[in-house]
Parts: sequence; C-alpha cells; structure tokens
Amino acid sequence: MSDFYQLTATDLRGNNFDFANLKDKVVLIVNTASKCGFTPQYQGLQQLYDKYSEKGLVVIGFPCNQFGHQEPDGENTIGEFCEINYGVTFPMMAKVDVNGDNAHPVFNFLKAQKNGKGLLVDAIKWNFTKFLVNKKGEVVGRFAPTVKPEELENQITNLLAE
Repeated sequence: MSDFYQLTATDLRGNNFDFANLKDKVVLIVNTASKCGFTPQYQGLQQLYDKYSEKGLVVIGFPCNQFGHQEPDGENTIGEFCEINYGVTFPMMAKVDVNGDNAHPVFNFLKAQKNGKGLLVDAIKWNFTKFLVNKKGEVVGRFAPTVKPEELENQITNLLAE
C-alpha cells in the first residue's frame, strides 16, 4: 500500500476507521500499552489533541501487546483504562501487532516510509513509538518512545500551518 489515505483500521468499538477521512489533517500515530513505563504519555498525547484537534491534528492510538506483554487486556478494558486514567478522547484502535507477519497494514506503511534511524531493520522497538504524518499523507517523522508528546508540539504546529 503506497497511499496513506487508502488505509483502514478497526477502532476499539469494532467500527471501521477510514484513513480517507484524515485528508488535510496532521496525524500522530502511536503504538500504546496500558502497563508500560511510558503509559503516562497518554496525558501528553491527550493534551496535544485537546489543544490542536480543532486546528486539524488527529492523534490515533494503536494498543499493542508485542512488547513485554504490557497490553494484555481486551478492547473494552483498554478503552475504559484510557478514559478513566487519562481522559483519552482521541481515536483508539483495536489491539494490533506492529511487527512480524501479522503486523497491521498501517504500521507496515509507516515503517516503510520511516525506518528506524540508522538501523538495519525497520522494526518498532517498543511501546509509544510515534509517527507524524503531514496533511499530504506523508510520514515526516518517527520518534522513539523516550520522546515525549510535548516535544513534538513545534513540529505539529509547523505542519498545521502549512
């Protein structure tokens, strides 16, 4: 798949999420986990979404259980956890794999566009890896889990202004 806007996913409630609806939006996609040391980043992701969603930012979380089995629960429990603990209102997708033979097409696309910096492999290394997509559907950044959401604010505002 070579077009970001042809991708689809399933949200936590089992509904189809069509990426065609993201045209002319800046999108931040994150693989998430509820029992990870980086889980408090949900708060920063929500703050970015609250601040910039009306200006065209969409944050999308994809729960993943591939790293340390830190997302063992089902979709309902994940959704409740995110809402109760972090007030998450941005779109959350159903749990996916981000690496391997069963990797979700969204992550295959993202990794193909932005492989790991200086690495021979493009595999995602841990929870809360972030991908930033511009209004044209181009992946313009890939960020390690250690990069906090608020550190992306300047890049997001620049992309929103384009």
